Amino acid sequence: MLTYAVILIAALCAGTLSGIIGTGSSIMLLPLLVYQFGPKQAVPIMAIAGLMANVGKVVAWWREVDWRAFAAYAIPGIPAAALGARTLLVLPSPWVDAALGTFFVLMIPTRRWLDAHTFRINLWQLALAGALIGFLTGIVISTGPLSVPAFTAYGLAKGAFLSTEAMSSLALFVSKVATFRGSGALPLPLIVRGLLIGAALICGTLIGKTVVQRMSIHTFRLVLDGVLLCAGLTLVWEALRNAG
Repeated sequence: MLTYAVILIAALCAGTLSGIIGTGSSIMLLPLLVYQFGPKQAVPIMAIAGLMANVGKVVAWWREVDWRAFAAYAIPGIPAAALGARTLLVLPSPWVDAALGTFFVLMIPTRRWLDAHTFRINLWQLALAGALIGFLTGIVISTGPLSVPAFTAYGLAKGAFLSTEAMSSLALFVSKVATFRGSGALPLPLIVRGLLIGAALICGTLIGKTVVQRMSIHTFRLVLDGVLLCAGLTLVWEALRNAG
């Protein structure tokens, strides 16, 4: 019970962070879930929880969804996410840990490079981004550090960005969950765990909405980089420990 209490408290904090900066809940929670349940169970659990978290963000910002951007991103992203999820299921567990950790760490210089170069993309380029990020989402769960610059480069900000990114991520998570379920990787106990964690994330998301206008861009970048670094190093360490 103590373990679940810690996980739910962490989920509430992660949901609040995600509600403020648009991403981060999966990055914060995944190392904890991997440590407790192993990567092959942690990823499907986080898929359920992430689905619910994005529902919370969509409800909070429903009126500001950019439906054209959503369609351009999600239509190619949905099958790509299913393909990525199937790829994940055949990888050895230490490889999954190492891939997740390395991806998170590499996102720090990648995100900083993207921030340093002002890009503007149109709908078809957003669709290409949806296909690539969708496939990566199927494997590594959280690609917020990539989807954030994709949607902001399209011109979305604040509520429009949060709602459209959440709606698009929701579509990708539905695809992943359906793939995990169809492959037998999501039995009922994992679904229940995902729902409990997702409920805590939704509560955090609603808290985050009340402070979303107060965080500076500089603070957002520092928080995101810190979360990425801690999560990435934790997962790489777990991979090395399991491999040994």
